[in-house]
Amino acid sequence: MRISVTHSTVYRYSRPVYLEPHTFRLRPRQDGTQWLNRYALEISPAPAVRTECLDQDGNAAVEAWFTELVPELTVRSSFQVETRRENPFDYVLTAPPSLPLAYAGPLRAALAPYLGAANVPQAVREFAERIAQGADGQALAFLGRLNGHLFEGFGHAVRADGPPHPAEFTLREKEGTCRDLAMLFCAACHMVGIAARFVSGYEREAATQERAYMHAWAEAYLPGGGWRGYDPTQGLAVAQSHVAVAAAADPRLAAPATGTFRGSATAEMEFAIALEVEE
Repeated sequence: MRISVTHSTVYRYSRPVYLEPHTFRLRPRQDGTQWLNRYALEISPAPAVRTECLDQDGNAAVEAWFTELVPELTVRSSFQVETRRENPFDYVLTAPPSLPLAYAGPLRAALAPYLGAANVPQAVREFAERIAQGADGQALAFLGRLNGHLFEGFGHAVRADGPPHPAEFTLREKEGTCRDLAMLFCAACHMVGIAARFVSGYEREAATQERAYMHAWAEAYLPGGGWRGYDPTQGLAVAQSHVAVAAAADPRLAAPATGTFRGSATAEMEFAIALEVEE
């Protein structure tokens, strides 16, 4: 499947401001399951210095520095990705399937940022324990039941901007955006000993909507399968219909754009996303 995206964002300031260094994570991942056919990123005004790099989680990032006062900042990314994973379960676990998953030796150390059970609130702990009991303590059954429960038992909302809500807030309200549900999914995984992280990107269904938005889901690390996506907003395991852009333990480190400005001004953001899908 080929998915083409054009994503434009304009930040307008009530008076000219000085832009601090900005980080942009808009280049899709490229690996054996997702191939990037073309990609372009336009930033206006053009940064004085622009550096391509990999961030702390291996996401492709652009670091940009600006030297002039600006009334607005425009960022436009466009790409075509070929998604190749037809079966989201094309792996065999190389560790016992019971919870908690056995991440041995250096693998456990490498996954430590994605195993934050000590920070999981009590209500989320109890929620995860109930799901685990219903799954008879089996990791893959837990992931499937958790994904289905968040899809069927929670309301799905749209919130155009702002960070995801804390997991305990979404659990209490029984409603959330895709990024809220992804955070709750990750927190529940952490509680039962499954490494999980937040993912930002796009999905094909946005092409059929009146207004398209970016999408968020979760990935769980499974020995023998690596990072595997679960989308609680759609109740499915991730395969061809999703385009992953950035992933991190902290959703702030997977945001498409981060940066601040200096100046006594207010800011407004406008964005437009267009998707085309070829089967």
